[in-house]
Amino acid sequence: MILNIIGTWVAATLTIGILSFLYKDNPLYKTAEHLYVGTSAGFAIIYSWAFDVYPMLVEKFNTNIAAHNHVEAWILLIPAALGVMLLSRSNLTLPALAALSLLMLIFRQFSWILIILAVMCIAMFIPTLVNPRIEWVSRWPIAFTVGIGSGLGIAAAIQGFLLPQISDTLRPLVNVNNIVVFVGCITTLFYFYFSKEHKGALGVVSRIGIVFIMVGFGASFGYTVMSRISLLIGRFYFLFHDWLPIIR
Repeated sequence: MILNIIGTWVAATLTIGILSFLYKDNPLYKTAEHLYVGTSAGFAIIYSWAFDVYPMLVEKFNTNIAAHNHVEAWILLIPAALGVMLLSRSNLTLPALAALSLLMLIFRQFSWILIILAVMCIAMFIPTLVNPRIEWVSRWPIAFTVGIGSGLGIAAAIQGFLLPQISDTLRPLVNVNNIVVFVGCITTLFYFYFSKEHKGALGVVSRIGIVFIMVGFGASFGYTVMSRISLLIGRFYFLFHDWLPIIR
């Protein structure tokens, strides 16, 4: 019971601290902001370790070693090395990851991959102290990640968005909805045709396209505002219902 009361007061204080920025910048807002950013960063790190690094690297390595799939086990050192190289831009991340690996090694279970990961972090961290310019090696995993992400993203966008959108646009014009979608798509595409001046028939079509564009932007902006207002209402409900029992 007392813990719930303390948690409610802490949450209410932080909420008021964030909302106090509407008046002006103040120490309470800075405190709440720093707590929010720090807590979010810590949660993101632990989440990444618990749901990405540990199951996809450590557990998979142990499983392959137990099944005598040594090639599949040791090949995991490649993504591990790329990840360590990526973290070379931060002087504190590498020793933190090494310490986390050692703690998992001591308190959870023994695994060679944890020892290797800690050694790689330390081996990458020491040269960055001697020569900070060595952080350029982080460009290799960044390029690798961006390249793979771009390839997968383009294929997914074409198969998941572009082709279905084209299919839905070219439906038979047998009802008002299909006609509106077809006209909106064609006129919007003509608006972005800049090889010819928008005069005459092209100007009329492009102006119709502007109407559809503004309707789309307005709907998107309205949806965003409604979602933010919903969050604000939730905070006010918490303040006036859970913290101050004004609303019953």
